[in-house]
Amino acid sequence: MKIKKILNNNAVVLMDNGEEKIAIGSGIAFNKRKNDVINVSKIEKLFVMKEENERFQKLLLQVPEEHFAISEAIISYAEEYLGSKLNEHVYVALTDHLSFAIERVKEGVRLQNKLFQEIKALYKREYDIGVWAIRLIQERLNVIMPIDEAAYIALHIHTAKIQGGDLHETVRQTTIISDMVQTMKEFLNITIEDDDISYQRLITHLRFVITRVHHYELHTMDQEMLEMIKKKFPLAFKCSQEVAKLLKLHYELILPNEELGYISLHIERLRQRMS
Repeated sequence: MKIKKILNNNAVVLMDNGEEKIAIGSGIAFNKRKNDVINVSKIEKLFVMKEENERFQKLLLQVPEEHFAISEAIISYAEEYLGSKLNEHVYVALTDHLSFAIERVKEGVRLQNKLFQEIKALYKREYDIGVWAIRLIQERLNVIMPIDEAAYIALHIHTAKIQGGDLHETVRQTTIISDMVQTMKEFLNITIEDDDISYQRLITHLRFVITRVHHYELHTMDQEMLEMIKKKFPLAFKCSQEVAKLLKLHYELILPNEELGYISLHIERLRQRMS
């Protein structure tokens, strides 16, 4: 394996059997030059990201080495914590995001994550990783990141999971859920505690509702049961209808009455606890 390009002290581009790869390792490029043979024992990670190879190289040339080191530590911790490997493209996405976020905080610019509560409830394990990550940044760089950043990191970790999906779609679904919850709070005139078990169950159910609507796999409910819910919990059902109006008007998503019946049960449980 010969060095094609040195990106920084800990990253090089090399040729391996005619294929371009990026090798990461502590001090892997120390005292090395182009065309030098790399010490294989120094390689800690080897990347072959054909679609994003060029972007990854540019990123490693531009961001401070300590930013990439932190990103790598977070990814390693996440994989151990979740017990599964993440898509290697997370190295590009998370490093890019973190480096910009760190510099932004150093300049005194702090962005509020409007989806904070929903992300925290929907992706609890990923959020825990985000909290761990901002502590690591403080320890290594003495930069105090806002707690909102833990939620941003959680989104990147979630979408890098094998079944995580697309980041934009994850943000869209989380935004829809946030709007649904806001509609409920305004209609019922209540304050919702994000650590309440009823709220967390509601959030989880709403996520599955959105997923089912996209795949046309909606709940079915006995008509007699639905009528009973309407009569017993009229306020909760009216609230669920307001949520349905929101989805149809702003997102072109249509929920049948049967699905509203299940949502009403969650709303009623939450309303009683918050009251």
